Amino acid sequence: MFIKKQILVIFAMLLMFSTQSMACGMGEVTAEGYENTSITHAYQHWSQGKHTQIPFAFVDVRTAQEYKAGHIPGAINIPVSDIAMRMNELPKNKQLYVYCHSGVRAAKASALLAKAGFHVENMPDSMEGWKAAGYPIEK
Repeated sequence: MFIKKQILVIFAMLLMFSTQSMACGMGEVTAEGYENTSITHAYQHWSQGKHTQIPFAFVDVRTAQEYKAGHIPGAINIPVSDIAMRMNELPKNKQLYVYCHSGVRAAKASALLAKAGFHVENMPDSMEGWKAAGYPIEK
């Protein structure tokens, strides 16, 4: 009976921990070394601006033309085709939120950046999700 209670307590604690981590928008680390995160979590961090405890930057890996048509305010634009050559322009001391139009290029760039030692939060819903949520866009 005592062992059953211990197992139930451990199970309850694990369940509580897993729901807390999901509530803050953090995802599991992928095999490529980056985390997938929700648009909501990324927006919450973005909206804190300089008042956040974790420094961050948004990285738009779409083309320059796509970036000019509308991007997340403050985002750094480095097309995915240039990431390997230009990653030295990105801050290693910040959490990077990586996005593109629909998520495919962001996943590719996220894998390259994570392999190079950056802390990467990939945004699978990318710009489509950001727009659909009605979050700010800059042109």
